[in-house]
Amino acid sequence: MKTRTYYLFCDLKDDEKLIAEYKTYHKNVWPEILKSIKDAGIENMEIYNKGNRLFMVMEVNHTFSFEEKAKMDANNPKVQEWETLMWKYQQKVPIAKEDEKWVLLDKIFELR
Repeated sequence: MKTRTYYLFCDLKDDEKLIAEYKTYHKNVWPEILKSIKDAGIENMEIYNKGNRLFMVMEVNHTFSFEEKAKMDANNPKVQEWETLMWKYQQKVPIAKEDEKWVLLDKIFELR
């Protein structure tokens, strides 16, 4: 089946030491977190960084939904521990909704 791709962004706190720590955690993501990502129907995930901005690319299969992923995460203590830890490094972007950390981007152009 064909995958769908989503693009999201998030900001880190503008502190070089914290950004370096965040990158270190992402070189060795906890196995429970990797499992939770795959179990949600995410087939590939990439995160890019420049300054304090993060950009995520998610390729998902037909079983994925943001709502179901949120439910799964809420009921997974290890994911909650990871998210709490990551919040030490991340900050809410001004346009984010109250409970939103990563903001979904809208496609405005595609060259074919």
